[in-house]
Amino acid sequence: MESHRAKGTSYSSLDSVDVLTPGIDALNGLKANLQAAKRLAQRLYRLDGFKKSDVARHLNKNNEFSRSVAEEYLSLFDFSGLTLDQALRLFLRRLALGGETQERERLLTHFSHRYTECNPHCLSTEDSVHTLTCAVMLLNSDLHGNNVGKRMSCSQFITNLEGLNDGEDFPKDLLKTLYTSIRTDKLQWTIDEEEVQKSGTTVTPDARKDSASHTLKRQGPGGNALLSLAQNANEQLHKSGLLVRKIHADQDGKRTPRGKRGWKTFYGTLKGLVLYLHKEEQRSGQELTQEDLKNAVSIHHSLAMRAVDYSKRANVFYLRTADWRVFLFQAASAEQMQSWITRINIVAAMCSAPPFPPAIGSQKRFSRPLLPGSNTKLSQEEQIKSHEHRFRAVSAELADLSAESKGKGRDTEEQKQRQEYLEFEKTRYGTYAMLMRAKLQFGTEDLSVFESRLLSEGGLQRAQSSPALPQSNPALSHSQSPSLPQSNPTLPQYSSLKDRGLKPSVQTKEESQNGTKPESKAENKTEVS
Repeated sequence: MESHRAKGTSYSSLDSVDVLTPGIDALNGLKANLQAAKRLAQRLYRLDGFKKSDVARHLNKNNEFSRSVAEEYLSLFDFSGLTLDQALRLFLRRLALGGETQERERLLTHFSHRYTECNPHCLSTEDSVHTLTCAVMLLNSDLHGNNVGKRMSCSQFITNLEGLNDGEDFPKDLLKTLYTSIRTDKLQWTIDEEEVQKSGTTVTPDARKDSASHTLKRQGPGGNALLSLAQNANEQLHKSGLLVRKIHADQDGKRTPRGKRGWKTFYGTLKGLVLYLHKEEQRSGQELTQEDLKNAVSIHHSLAMRAVDYSKRANVFYLRTADWRVFLFQAASAEQMQSWITRINIVAAMCSAPPFPPAIGSQKRFSRPLLPGSNTKLSQEEQIKSHEHRFRAVSAELADLSAESKGKGRDTEEQKQRQEYLEFEKTRYGTYAMLMRAKLQFGTEDLSVFESRLLSEGGLQRAQSSPALPQSNPALSHSQSPSLPQSNPTLPQYSSLKDRGLKPSVQTKEESQNGTKPESKAENKTEVS
């Protein structure tokens, strides 16, 4: 093997893959070779020429070769008879879990698949194992992270997982056992000192032990994650048409630099959970370009809203994504604007997978929970119940937060951020649940028919079918119990993004001198979550 290595090179990192089998393009995943995958998996397992930080990057790529390597790598573990936390401890000791959120989720999916193979009767489905695995990781971060504040209780851990075991509850004894195990002995895995030194961070024993607290920290939807969604050419086309886009807020609601906010015209196609923005109209079967992938927007766990506070252009709606980016879109007409809002929201409601259980109040700064970008595996009725459960859970959190704020006499910045998030989530889940209830009532899978009946047969009034929530709307009043109508639903409405924490703009000195008004009160600054 040494004879294949060029002088001055090493086996570490990605450059060592070409040693395995010349002519196999393992890096780009253009060809999967089972023998090469087995050899690489064995070397990764033995750390033969690799560091622990190298392992994950070879297992979590979204190509055929990487999937083969991951399958072979996990086959080297025998989880038979082990509890989930025991198996997870064994797995995490051999690698440094890193990368983008969806890459880490993909790696945990491989683990869940192998654990289910070794223990076929432990839980109802592989998806249940994956959900519980992610929940245990988040619990570990909550209980043992380098944080301050209230830690998650066992009852909160159990409540967060209600209905996520393939539509049923997980056995309480199992959850109590897992909670006790993680609380008593936290999950640990090492980080490579060389990698930390490159980042300018000092390695200390505490930092190494507490690395788990940062592992599931939310990151942006990187190119690889979006590429994974965008390259699925078989997704169903839900809607297409001209759209003019403006970027209002970047990830986590941070203000988009003024030079990047301009309006641009695209031809939009909503396929699956992705809104593609093309420079020109797409022909059937036409391949996606790199520019298409760059401009694509994932709509999982998103919410489209009529921009009633925006006056400079007609037929404009907002779109807030799972990572709290905010876009403004102008449609060709009022009818098209309404259609885009309805299609985006119903597709997001039907297809978004249930969220991972959140960490409860243990962080120095408020942080939103992870929202998976994968498609749901729940039935339509189970999906509705999941949305309704989240609606009521968020409503209860809002009530608790309100009581806590009154007790302290004034809101802290974290409380304000949490309240803005919870109010938005309450509107989103309320919208999802009511749209899906209406769809179930109409008894049609054709979204064109659903949309037509929604607007014409009284299921929703035209003015109510885009979620914009006025302050006086009693539908989501904190003083009322969080209940959802089962028929003829009235969607929650927002009068502006200001009601969800987006600050109104302030006229600049230059604008005042020129006699021009600011672009809009929604055009200025967003909150930082």
